[in-house]
Amino acid sequence: MNWIAPLLEWYQTNARDLPWRKTRDGYAVWISEIMLQQTRVAAVIPYYERFMRELPDINAVANVEDDRLHKLWEGLGYYSRARNMKKAASEILFRFGGKIPRNYAALLTLPGIGEYTAGAIASIAFGEAVPAVDGNVLRVYTRLLGVARDIRDLAFKKEVRAFLLPLVPKENPGAFNAALMELGATVCLPNGMPKCDECPVREHCVAYREGRTAELPMLSAKKARKIERKTVFVLTINGGLIGFRRPESGLLAGLWQLPEATGELTDAEAAAWLGQQGIGPVGELRFYERKHIFTHIEWHMRVCAAEVTADVLPEGWIVLDESHALPTAYRVCC
Repeated sequence: MNWIAPLLEWYQTNARDLPWRKTRDGYAVWISEIMLQQTRVAAVIPYYERFMRELPDINAVANVEDDRLHKLWEGLGYYSRARNMKKAASEILFRFGGKIPRNYAALLTLPGIGEYTAGAIASIAFGEAVPAVDGNVLRVYTRLLGVARDIRDLAFKKEVRAFLLPLVPKENPGAFNAALMELGATVCLPNGMPKCDECPVREHCVAYREGRTAELPMLSAKKARKIERKTVFVLTINGGLIGFRRPESGLLAGLWQLPEATGELTDAEAAAWLGQQGIGPVGELRFYERKHIFTHIEWHMRVCAAEVTADVLPEGWIVLDESHALPTAYRVCC
């Protein structure tokens, strides 16, 4: 394809200076790709650098305590990514002798590694000529070829991968994939706002030529998020925050949380709820509103905050410290 050469030339001089691009180590590429899923690049950089300092190899991830892993991940969200990473690291130790698999097919067998991540690792770290198709690549593809298809359609994603597979150059396939992703991330932007004047392939772009960049790509409507209403209690004893561990399955599995009650309690109901837990406030209760959005759920929270006293905390409740990871959904309440 005649757009490949100008794309690669542009990438060579315009690629952002990112820490994971300084290495082709399979482990480092894997960690960066997992962190970058559903997270902005700028937000990932400090997490990646800290993670690599503390857990520099497969063995370290496989053996890290869950609480420490969650603390290193705190603020990135989607904690299942971190849990799957630990599971995958254990499998790499036992199935692959502690060495991350060097090919796409084997990478796909590991927890938390799908087609995109396997393609990125295999091409960038190990030079396998396979595509890595993420949202950025799908957007570039639809505009470049003028394809009016829904990029949320999994069948379409497979079609794009099949189209790109024979185009991935045998020499430095990682640069080809990174260039497509970089173009989508920095130039071929979403929401009808591409920077076409900066695009190295605009002369080959059907959407640019036909004035259709604002209408492509097509996006099907997302399913409406379920709204859950609750009252969250921000309770402190001598300045220490009270919380307990969530169940080992379901949303935010195994993480720490603040006490909560179903529904938005009135002031009187919140005070009565505290009394039922054997907890007494020191001074007045403070109330305010917070909201947190997950992929499929919205939490609408009425927050009750207070310094409290208690002879004995309810079973499982503890005073949290810096070693306990508190998900953003609860941190926004503090």
